[in-house]
Amino acid sequence: MAKINRRQFIALGAAGIGTALVVHWLRQDIFSQPLASLSANAVPVYQSGDGLLELDLEAKENPINLAGRQAYLLTYNGQIPAPRLEAKPGDKVRIHFTNNLSQPTNIHYHGLHIPVTGNGDNVFLHIKPGEKLTYEFQIPSNHPAGTFWYHPHLHGLVAEQLFGGLAGLFIVRGELDEIPKVKAAKEEFLVLQDFALDDNGRLINSAHMSLMMGREGDIITANGQVNPSLSLPEQGVLRLRILNASPSRFYRLSLENHSFYQIATDGGALNEPIEVNELLLTPGQRAEVLIKGDKEPRQYRLLNLPYDRGGMGMMGGGMMGRNNRDEPTVIATISYEDQGQSLSIPTKLASIFSLPEPQTVRRFELNHGMNPAVGMAFLINGEAYNHDRLDTQVQLDTVEDWEITNTGMMDHPFHVHNNAFQVISRNSQPESLLAWRDTVLVPRGETVRIRIPFRDFAGKTVYHCHILDHEDLGMMGNLMINA
Repeated sequence: MAKINRRQFIALGAAGIGTALVVHWLRQDIFSQPLASLSANAVPVYQSGDGLLELDLEAKENPINLAGRQAYLLTYNGQIPAPRLEAKPGDKVRIHFTNNLSQPTNIHYHGLHIPVTGNGDNVFLHIKPGEKLTYEFQIPSNHPAGTFWYHPHLHGLVAEQLFGGLAGLFIVRGELDEIPKVKAAKEEFLVLQDFALDDNGRLINSAHMSLMMGREGDIITANGQVNPSLSLPEQGVLRLRILNASPSRFYRLSLENHSFYQIATDGGALNEPIEVNELLLTPGQRAEVLIKGDKEPRQYRLLNLPYDRGGMGMMGGGMMGRNNRDEPTVIATISYEDQGQSLSIPTKLASIFSLPEPQTVRRFELNHGMNPAVGMAFLINGEAYNHDRLDTQVQLDTVEDWEITNTGMMDHPFHVHNNAFQVISRNSQPESLLAWRDTVLVPRGETVRIRIPFRDFAGKTVYHCHILDHEDLGMMGNLMINA
């Protein structure tokens, strides 16, 4: 088992608390298996059965009890966070989606390696208010187990709709879940979201948010609750699967008097657990950790520690939720429960191999500037996003290195759709941790090199900054994967 240094801590930035309500879902003759567990803050779970995950999913504004007050949020099936979806490699997924928002939308299946065209993970679909569309795709039989998620991705509305609440976990069960010491651990899920509401419980209009920095809300929730409680078996192990579903906020997590044993990043299992005291999750990233119940049985706080992600002078002033950026905040409270099975941390998880040398090296510069049409814009290689422009063309079944340099004043998490990658180096220093990711932090003034294998699926998709206001304001490019 490996310990980690400070440099690797940044590298590990990669996945709600509460196990699932028993959901017995019947749609005509299609049956999805329920999960047989309960939680005080239950999130509905749809689980595949007989090789098929099928469900109805509706996007709609709904009143939600948020931090003891009524809030009018954007929801999937009336839930914050959205229902958790679970499938296995080889399963077919069929989602009957209805858009009952006042805006057009679509769904991005973040981290899944599935088709990017047709009714798969197609971010160019435009589903108008009142329209329906059936998403249908098959998860490859060799797909890694992992913590993935789904959220809107219609350019120009992504940050607004995610900030409104539209986000849910998509779990792929596989080999990692069958490792005996992982399987025996108590499993919990944590979806981190933040919100900004006016006095009437309505979402604060984007005109009143600091979009240049990326909007942050003053209400921070874990699975739709402020400081929920969860339990850790005494002498046992808690498996915590964490998702940063906020559009801009970074989470630098620490559990009082406890280490995290990280077992997975965005793209699935690590080769072995990595012991860390802090866990940095930028927007869109996920992580899985094990926590040992070997301390004095009492309550411990899961804290979000301060993190300076840069700024733009006065443009960052007055943003919701940033007035206390130097103070830790409590995300959840973990209490010891009655002693369970005595468990230890596994020593071997997966077999990740380094990718071969690339056929092509490309360079990308992240920065900001002025656009005559929209004012302030965020740029890749000096250009704001253009829907009709092909920015990068690659060939299927090749490996490329992308060198991403951030010359701006803010940190940018960089996300590539459809194809996971390995981080090769940071500022020309080799990356020591071998892991699969789909989102990587590129701190201001630094250069990160990633290596991407383009496999299986041809078609047009995107790459972008996952501070989603930055993406909406231009920091995105079109990627064509040619067969």
